[in-house]
Parts: sequence; structure tokens; C-alpha cells
Amino acid sequence: MTGPAARGRVLRLGVARDTAAVRHLVTFLVVTVATVLITRFLLAASGYPQVGGGELHVAHVLWGGLGMALGIVVLLSFVGPALRSLGAVLGGVGFGLFVDEIGKFVTADNDYFYEPTAALIYATVVVLVLVVEALHGRRRHHRAEYLAVATDRAVAGVAGGFTDDARAEARALVALGRGEPAAEQVAALVEAVPRDDVDVPDPVRALVRRASRWFAAALERRWAAVVVVVAVVATALGSLAAGVRVLTGGIDVPAWVGLGIVSGVVATLACVVVGVLRARRGERDDRRAAAVWVRRGVLVSLLLTQLLVFRALQWVGVAGLVVDLLVLAALGAALGRDDERRHGASGGRARVHDGAPDPRRSGT
Repeated sequence: MTGPAARGRVLRLGVARDTAAVRHLVTFLVVTVATVLITRFLLAASGYPQVGGGELHVAHVLWGGLGMALGIVVLLSFVGPALRSLGAVLGGVGFGLFVDEIGKFVTADNDYFYEPTAALIYATVVVLVLVVEALHGRRRHHRAEYLAVATDRAVAGVAGGFTDDARAEARALVALGRGEPAAEQVAALVEAVPRDDVDVPDPVRALVRRASRWFAAALERRWAAVVVVVAVVATALGSLAAGVRVLTGGIDVPAWVGLGIVSGVVATLACVVVGVLRARRGERDDRRAAAVWVRRGVLVSLLLTQLLVFRALQWVGVAGLVVDLLVLAALGAALGRDDERRHGASGGRARVHDGAPDPRRSGT
């Protein structure tokens, strides 16, 4: 056994990462972006009305603050994981309404239509994605963290019981925490939780699971790889056209924006070419390596190219963003399915199916 003294400083403070954190954080970010796009569309369609009238203007940044406050209230009011998806949605709506008005707070004349606004919002989301990656994508979960999450799930079970699926997931988490102090006691608690067929509805989790299964199944087909490559290349070429327009003076933004777009496109296409060459070898490991290389190309597009495309074309760049996100989700599902097969074939430890990528996955 390993006691608390042998753990890192963060774990000794009792700060354990949730294995479902990536799903909740991605929900928060997706809802944030969707809220910004829907808000912009509705305001444009309605002629940008002013709520309040006269000298008053109730800006939607205030509603955003209210949404974030409600999300915090939900997350701080209940024990267990039952309402974390709801908290993520409320927080995402609130933050989306808040960040949509960023133009007003970085300009002297409170200009909501400040041209770089789209790029600033995109950059904010990118920074948050990098924070999520730093917190959850770089280090494997410690066994104590799996045990802590199992205990957290049991908290909800003590109050409302366990469905068969919930108990199976809690057991898998306990199995991943074997060898830690109190592992046997947590296992006993999981088994002692009464059975109940009623579960807290979580449409977000159900949607993520369904989408993950669909992506994984679709990518099993031979034509899927071609579709993915064509989608990535088409998006890259569309971005390249924007970069060329910037460099030739067709779009009135600084030339470095065009140079950055072109550089990002070149890097993405280089990754795709390497991926295609690896895939042509036909071996299973090569197919996985091919998916990893294409995923790297998509990440370059998301973290660099699309940011600059938003600076050049503002909201017109949404199409490329959507394609990149769909491809990234599909590749993540496929790589996750491949990891499950590898662990299963090698007699690896039990896995937790939470509809989100496993941070233990390497090479991605």
C-alpha cells in the first residue's frame, strides 16, 4: 500500500481529478461557443434591440453573470456527481453571454462590433482548451484519484441507489484504485449501496456516449478515412484561400495574419501527408499512427489557423471550426476504441466508460 505521505503535494491536499472532468469541461466550452453564435444570430435577426429603453441598457453580459452564478450555486449545493452536467451547461450559457461582449470592454468607445472580437473570443476558448489539456491530458490518474471518484459516485448511490450500470462503473473505478488505503472499504460501500432502477437524467452524457459510439462505428468503415482526410484538406484549402487574400490585400488585416494562416495550413497538410503515408502500410499500428498524425494536423488548425481565420473573416470562419471539431471528435472516439481493444487484448486494467477520452491514453 501507498500512504498519503508518498503522494504528490496536490493529492495530499485532497485535490483529486474527476475522471468525468473532460466531459464536463468540454460541455462547458461547447455550450459557451454555441451561446455566442446563437446570441449573435438572434441579435442580428432582431436588429440588435436595446433591453431597458431610455437611458438604461441591460446588456446580456449581466444575464451571463447570472447564468454563471446559477451554475456555481448548483455545483456548490449538492454532493455527488448528479448535477455536474447541469452546472456545466448553466456555466457555459453564462460564460458565452459574458464573453460575447468582450468588444465593449477592450475598446474605449464600448464597441460591440469591434472587428477582432471573434478572434478574441476564439482565443479565450483556445486558452481554456489548453488549460483542460494541461490539467487532464498530461498525467495519468493516480490510483487514489480513481478511488476518490468511486467514493464520489457512491455518495450519490447512498442517497438514491445504484442502477446496474452505475454500480458497474463504480466497481471499475474501485478496481483501478486497488492497493490504495481504504480501497477495500470503498469497495464494500459500493456493494452496500441499494439497487434502484431510477437514475438522474443526464442528456449530455447520453448524447456524448451516443456520438462516441457513432463516430467509432463510422470510422470502422473503409470510406471513413477518406472522408476524414478530404474534410481536413478541404478545410485547410479554404483557410489557405483566406490567407492568400490577406497577403494580396483582399482582406484589410495585418499581413502577419496571412502569414500565420499559410504557415498553419502548411503544417496541417504536412501532418496529413505523413498520416496518409503511414496508413498505406496497412498494419494496425500504422493505422493508429496515421490517425494520430491527422489529429495533430487538426489540432494545429484549431489552435493556430482557425484563430487567425477568425481574425481575418470574423464569424465566416465558423464553418472551418465546425469541421475541425467534428474530425477531432471522430478521431478521439476511434483512438479511444482502439485503446479499449489493446487493453482488453493485453489483459489490462478495467476501464471506466464515461463518454470522454481517457487521459491515460498516450501518443495523441
